[in-house]
This record gives sequence, structure tokens and C-alpha cells, in this order.
Amino acid sequence: MNPFDTHEVFNQVAPFENVNLFYCDIALRDALRREGGAAAEQALGALGEKLGCAELQDLARLANVNSPRLVNFDRCGRRIDEIEFHPSWHSLMTLLIEAGAHAAPWDAPTGGAHVARAAQYILFGQLENGSQCPVTMTYACVPALRQAPKIAAKWLPKILSRQYDPRSLPIELKRGALIGMGMTEKQGGSDVRSNTTRAEAVDGAEARSLFGDEGDDLYRIVGHKWFFSAPQCDAHLILAQSGAGLSCFFLPRYLPDGSRNQIRVQRLKDKLGNRSNASSEVEFTGAYGWLIGRAGRGISTILEMGSHTRLDCVLGSVGIMRAALTHALHHARERSVFGRALAEQPLMQNVLADLALESEAATLFAMRLARCFDQSGDPAQASLGRLLTPAGKYWICKRGPSFGAEAMEVLGGAGYVEESPLARLYREFPVNSIWEGSANVMCLDLLRALGKTSGTREALAGELALAGNENVEFSCFAAALLSDLAQPQDEFGARRLAERIVLAVQAALLLRHAPTFVAEAFVLSRVAREVGGAFGRLPSGIDCAAILARALVEA
Repeated sequence: MNPFDTHEVFNQVAPFENVNLFYCDIALRDALRREGGAAAEQALGALGEKLGCAELQDLARLANVNSPRLVNFDRCGRRIDEIEFHPSWHSLMTLLIEAGAHAAPWDAPTGGAHVARAAQYILFGQLENGSQCPVTMTYACVPALRQAPKIAAKWLPKILSRQYDPRSLPIELKRGALIGMGMTEKQGGSDVRSNTTRAEAVDGAEARSLFGDEGDDLYRIVGHKWFFSAPQCDAHLILAQSGAGLSCFFLPRYLPDGSRNQIRVQRLKDKLGNRSNASSEVEFTGAYGWLIGRAGRGISTILEMGSHTRLDCVLGSVGIMRAALTHALHHARERSVFGRALAEQPLMQNVLADLALESEAATLFAMRLARCFDQSGDPAQASLGRLLTPAGKYWICKRGPSFGAEAMEVLGGAGYVEESPLARLYREFPVNSIWEGSANVMCLDLLRALGKTSGTREALAGELALAGNENVEFSCFAAALLSDLAQPQDEFGARRLAERIVLAVQAALLLRHAPTFVAEAFVLSRVAREVGGAFGRLPSGIDCAAILARALVEA
């Protein structure tokens, strides 16, 4: 016997790469066509091929290993507050911007534009989540900026540009622009009404002497933001207290005269995940900002932006779920244990099939929610979207960390090391639950939607009715939910209510559109009984092999 035979490497699984991420996902392809985005199928197929290649997978790794760096001063001592990124970050951003992930529903608002973008965003989420942050904010800012026609006329052509331009320059010299946001302050967190940052109106004569015709609605801002997302962006939307109350302001990095605005980046956040992306703490030392919307109506002004960023939290989580599932299932198919493939072991099949059900249900929910945004002119669709956005952000994003942990465990120790993408994916999950309103904030917002938005319960009832009444467990679940929604809601139970709403919509969508073996497995494991804290608790009789064959189509 050769003493070095033990050094031969075998039964190790090659990375999940060089796979078309779109064509291997039956549920996403079907949902795209069904919800109105079929025109984008060819483009998404090309994107899926690109995003699944080994080269881009490595760019995602490099962007997270090489976190951004804050440079406060240049070599001459001038304050510059620039953010330095690894080249991999710029490559990822170029890919997102050139694909129109920030702009497509706005500059070409054809039927199904939000649905097509949702599918695109789910694909991008499988590659790298940090670069999605500035793209999301840029996408979501458009409805708010349209409330300020002068700013929109100057900035929207650059915001909607398909050219990624990372240079730090006045907007007139840029080929494209990115927009960030800053709401959170040290003392308030989610309670933005307690913000202490002050905005003082600049006298009209002084404003015109400073910036000429661009001096209208000019304010001087003093205060701070504890979380200021993507400080490298060309401008940010913030909330500050004006004389009329909390108001929304537009703060560019460069002022119309070409000078730098007084936005001081104090430090970058050292985050658990999302490490490719820069998040910061800033102080405003007399920064100039332009009022967006009406003074004192900052929350309502920013609300539509918030609904779009929350949609992206759902889409991002769905994308990471899908990535974690595909890596786990690929590993289980190729790894042999106790004489047969890991994916053929009954208990592992239970775990993997449970994960696959969760991922498919989340995908169908996200794509259906995106259609609500496409059809927001329909009062029923607008009401349904108003309800499902906070509910989905709560439940789908909340399911992410446990999903990621279970997928990581499929790989065992090989999934727990930094060489595995599962470690990075696991750390990405919590940010989508925390950012843009944490779980409790979402559940409270859901209660507001039920109490203040007319037709919300009726819109939900109409959506659930489309699934029919052939499945007894679903019919009972839906009837009990709708009955409860007819009563005044208790804040104490808002989390459970949000969960029930999402599960009901997911079950209805699966019963209508998925194979029977998928829909019935979902109903039996999530509707007919309480959702458990761990995956792999499917009842006996589930066709796990069929679920897994559907979950990841072989190339």
C-alpha cells in the first residue's frame, strides 16, 4: 500500500458555478411569464448565464474580502471624505447599472416592468447583495424626486443613465448618478419623529446669491445620521426637523457652485455582513439641502420610496435564499455518504425539500407583489400591495437567517468556512430584515394598512378566493384569517398576523400555479400546522424527489 494514498482528494464537490441561474429555476421562469414580464425572458436568460459564471462568483468574493475604506483627507490636508472600493465592487456595480436594475421601470414603463426587474433582482441577489444597496436606493428615489420638478429635471437623466460613473464630481460632469438615503439617528432609530437634525430655511435673497435660480427651497442642515447608506452616492435623501415639522431634503455631495457640501463622514460601519457596501455615520455642519415635497410632510414624501426599498428587501432575501438552496442541493447531489448520494438520504431529502418549498413560495410571493407595483393604478392592486409589502418584508426576511443556517449545515464543516459562499450568504440575510424598518416596524405598518387603507381586507379576500376551495386545510385557514381581519387588531399579535397573511397568499399562489406535489406539501407543512423553528419537519408521504428535481434543473 502506498503510504500517500490517503492524500488523494476524492468525494469533494466542485463549486456551483458556470450554471445559468435563470434557466435552472422553473418557479422563477413560470412566475415571470404569469405575472406579466414575459417580454424580458430572453434578456434574463442571458443575464442568468452571466451571473452564474465562475468569474463573477469570484468578483463577489473579492468585493466582500476587500471592504471599502474611508479617506477623510487628501495629501494636502483638504477634507474630501471619499470612499475607496476594490475594483471588484466597480465591476459589480457596472453590471447592475448597465442592466438597468436601478431604472428600467421608470424610463421604459411598459407592462410588467416591475415584474421583470423583480426577476432580475432575484438573480442579482444570488450573486452579491451589498452592491444592490445603492442600486435599490437609486431605483426607489424616483417617485420622491418627481415631487421636486426642478431637481428632477436636472438629476433624473443622470439617475436613469445606464452608465456607472463612480467619479466624485459635480452632477453636471457625471455620466450617471447614484442616490442614497439617511434617516436613522442615534437617539431615535426607527422612531424618525424623534430626529433632532435641524433644517433652517435660507432667506430667498441669500439663496439666490449663493446658487441663482437653483436657490429655491434651500435649507441649511445641522445634525447627524447614525446610519447613512452608501456615502459615495452623488446625493442623499434625508429627514430633518424644519419649522413646519419633519421634512424631506435632497443633499447633493457637490453644490451647484462646484464646492463640496458640508457632509462629514465620521466613520464606516463595521458590519456583520454586507461588507462590500459602505455604510457610514455622518455629521451635517451647515450642509445645504433642498426641500422635497411639502414642509412638515417628510414621512409621507418618503413613504413611496420606502415601499420600493422594502420590495427590494423581499427580492434580495428571495435571491439569497435561492443561492443558498442551489449551493446546498448541488452539494448534496454530488457528495456521497454511507454509500449513496447525500441527496438520496431520506432525512436529508426532508431538509432539502423543506428548503425548496420555502424558496419557491417566497419566489412566487415576491413576483406577485411586484405585479402590485406594476398595477398600482388599480385600487385593489394598490391596496393589496400596501398590505403585502410590510407583511412580506417581515416574514420572508425573517425566515432568511434560519434558512441560511440550514443550507450551510447541509455542507457541514465545508459550509462553515470562509472559502464557502454559504458563510457570506448567511451573514447577508439579517440586513434585509433590519434595514428599511425592522420586523416590529413592519408589523405595525401592516396594522396601519389594515386600519387606514380602504379595501385592504377585500383585496386580500379576492386574491385568496382565486385558489378555490378544493383544498380543505387552505380554505379553513383562509376563512379564519379573513374572519379575524374583520375584527379590531391587537398590536401584541401583529407578528403572527403578518405570518398568517403571507402563508395564506403563498399557499394560494402554489395551489393555483405549482404542481400538486409542491402545493400540497406546502399546505400540509405550513398551513395545516404551525411552522416549526427548524427545516426538515415535513410530514410523511411528501414526494421529496419530485420537489428536489423541480428545485434545481440540471444543465
